[in-house]
Amino acid sequence: MYIYLLEILKYQQNLKNLVIAIDGPAASGKSTTSKLVAKDLGLLYVDTGAMYRAMTLKVLQSKIYIESEEEISHLAQNTNIRLEQNEDQVKVFLDNKDVSKAIRSQAVTKAVSAVSSIKKVREVMVREQRRMGERGGIVLDGRDIGTIVFPDADLKIFMIADVKERARRRQKDLEIEGENVDIERLVEEIIERDRKDSKRNISPLCKADDAIILDTSNLRITDQVEFIVKKAKEIIAKR
Repeated sequence: MYIYLLEILKYQQNLKNLVIAIDGPAASGKSTTSKLVAKDLGLLYVDTGAMYRAMTLKVLQSKIYIESEEEISHLAQNTNIRLEQNEDQVKVFLDNKDVSKAIRSQAVTKAVSAVSSIKKVREVMVREQRRMGERGGIVLDGRDIGTIVFPDADLKIFMIADVKERARRRQKDLEIEGENVDIERLVEEIIERDRKDSKRNISPLCKADDAIILDTSNLRITDQVEFIVKKAKEIIAKR
């Protein structure tokens, strides 16, 4: 009995130290899946994409030219972005104001790739992301988590999906927010976003060599979560 309890405590401690990196292109299902994986395992969830969106929103609100790197770099160093996890929701605060809904607008979506490609912006965000995950017990999703932010993450997943399926998901999210956008337009925007994210010089979107590819095109959310949770538990069991 004593040995059994020690094993349980060891398992729980290993779980608390776990760092899970989930990367992939826009609308591949990262955020929803990552949030549920974190909930299932009792870990902190960090939506790094939301952080870049919040920064982009501030750039737009400040009416700064989107290619003005010097101004945006200065702005990034004087910006406070905070994530708060409350049960099933992760709220995003920009300079202490809740912008969880505002960062999902089409205007932000169109500009976020340009803003997130700026070196100083990424330096500020990566520093904060590493701070949040320095003790482990965390699930982060983004585009460079397994390659740049946490290259030594315990588990790396690279999620992909058919572009039309990703466009359908994006369209559904926008409809919930009250925006109606043509599916073909969304397909074009996603393809262009992929191109920009993959070709940028700073922290481009790419799969880490040791990441596991998860194609979500025909998978339910529950299947995606189950797959990742199973992989995480396999890692813990080996320790």
